[in-house]
Amino acid sequence: MSVMKRLSMIFRSKANKALDKMEDPRETLDYSYQRQLELLQKVRRGVADVATSRKRVELQINQAEAEAAKRESQAKSALAAGREDLARDALSRRTAIQAQVADLRIQYNNLQGEEEKLTLASQRLQSKVDAFRTRKETIKATYTAAEAQTRINEAFSGISEEMGDVGLAIQRAEDKTAQMQARAGAIDELLASGALDDYTGQRDDIQSELDRMGAGGDVELELARMKAELGQGPAPKSAIEQGQPAAQPQPQHTQQYRQPGEAQ
Repeated sequence: MSVMKRLSMIFRSKANKALDKMEDPRETLDYSYQRQLELLQKVRRGVADVATSRKRVELQINQAEAEAAKRESQAKSALAAGREDLARDALSRRTAIQAQVADLRIQYNNLQGEEEKLTLASQRLQSKVDAFRTRKETIKATYTAAEAQTRINEAFSGISEEMGDVGLAIQRAEDKTAQMQARAGAIDELLASGALDDYTGQRDDIQSELDRMGAGGDVELELARMKAELGQGPAPKSAIEQGQPAAQPQPQHTQQYRQPGEAQ
């Protein structure tokens, strides 16, 4: 298969899929019903046109027959008056009129037959249109009910587009909340460790130095513990366990007050 044929097939498949998604069977049924009504209206207009033509031919036949009867009466009057030539002329015209009437009757019969056929076709088409209308309304009602049931089921299962959007919004909100919580915790840790300065409160340089020294002592103790585990030194002990005496208060050097003149 050539590249162009494959592209054409892909394009048609995607176009059909898009059309299927866009097509509403209810609108299609209504459109088909409307077209059938238009066709039925054309058939009815055709029946009316044929009936009008038939009636016109009928009037022409009646007029021609009246004219033929008139010529026959004229022929009789001419013979009674001894005018055979006038009688012959009147009869000739009557014969021509009779031939015309015969042609008109043929047209009349043809139009009458055509009118009967169109009338029967119109009646059959009317029956089909009525049956299609009933079928159309039934299908539309069934489709509407099925569509509503499908939307309800999708809403319960959470796979509908609307519920999917809600789920994504909730997921994004939860992710953003977790991210903000992690950021707040990280900032708290940085502020506690002194890596960031807290400009919202009062700075205490002494307390900061004491915190730093305490953190350094913890590091030394941890290092001594690791050396002991590796056999590179004794286990670390606290100041009390090592027997270090507690800091004793320094004796205060007081100078005794002596009276003037006393011996030193």
